[in-house]
Amino acid sequence: MTYVSQAGTYVSIGACRRLAETTAVAGTVLALAGVVESIVRAVGADVNAQFVPVLCLLALATTLPLALLRPTAAAVAVVAASVVSLVFFHGLAVAGGCAVLIVLFRLGRIGALGLALPFLVLALVHPAGVGAVLLASLAPAAALAGIARQAQGEALVHRAARQAVAGTLLEHTARGERARIARELHDVVAHHISMIAVQAETARLTVPGMPAAGAQRLSEIGDTARAGLTEMRRLLGVLREDTSDVAELHPQPGLQQLNELLDEARDMSGAATRLIVAGAPVPLDPGVELAAYRILQEALTNARRHAAGAAVDVELHYTADALRLRIRDNGPGLPSSAPIGGHGLTGMRERAVAVGGRLRTGDAVGGFLVEATLPVATA
Repeated sequence: MTYVSQAGTYVSIGACRRLAETTAVAGTVLALAGVVESIVRAVGADVNAQFVPVLCLLALATTLPLALLRPTAAAVAVVAASVVSLVFFHGLAVAGGCAVLIVLFRLGRIGALGLALPFLVLALVHPAGVGAVLLASLAPAAALAGIARQAQGEALVHRAARQAVAGTLLEHTARGERARIARELHDVVAHHISMIAVQAETARLTVPGMPAAGAQRLSEIGDTARAGLTEMRRLLGVLREDTSDVAELHPQPGLQQLNELLDEARDMSGAATRLIVAGAPVPLDPGVELAAYRILQEALTNARRHAAGAAVDVELHYTADALRLRIRDNGPGLPSSAPIGGHGLTGMRERAVAVGGRLRTGDAVGGFLVEATLPVATA
């Protein structure tokens, strides 16, 4: 079992072993004290010598299990020996009474109250002396205190476990977000900054007759862009220091990977997935290409989830100023009981808007339609 301190920190296995060793030492000391007490009482009361070994054995039986046995077995053995001592010898050594209280407190279970019940019965119906009366009042209190301690320990363990799980989830979420930001910076922002540096240097070297002040300004622009790239690399290192997944370092996907995405959709759904391309493909801004890929990926995932087995048409229509995406399935469409919007549709719409485009979703004739219009270059 795992133990937790009051501050909520875990107690090591070594600490548990030290607790067991302390209990063993306490049981041994009580056993020696019980034997000595039994001999002194026998001598003082002028008890027959043949009963002295019996009293010593009873003293050992009421104390030594604390050092030798596990909590449950020790509690049963100590209580049984104490009851025998009280019934047949009308008394119990002080060390034995202390051992009873310790084992009931250490047990920490509801059963400890049952083990305390014989002392209450003896105090009421059997003339067992002051020892039975004291144990009848103290033993239930010790058992209840042990139960309360055990319940508090378990509550602290559960609280620590919940905190650990919540911390782990938060850490994984933060790491994933850092990795996503690092990918966006590396694949989109860094690309633009590097192009600024290259174009500034190219303009300075290729434009004839440029004034010295203009060339100096272009050189400063290139230097500033390169300094920005250096700072961005340092920032990427900070963002990725906790992400050991090699896949996080791969470039973001684009429309070049569209065939692989469609093949994966066919393999997973077992339905026909058709690609239709209209117009002459033109180079796209990295951010637009990433947004197009993610919208297609989410739309195919939604079709596979909500229209299993339905055929899907993926259309890419290139124009001079925009790329139009149409993803349509021949499934049952959007059920009337379905929510108006979901995280997937919201995410697609946010990606389209982020690059200056727009997205429309809704029922089509015999299915569901996702239609997005993305600019060839971001605004």
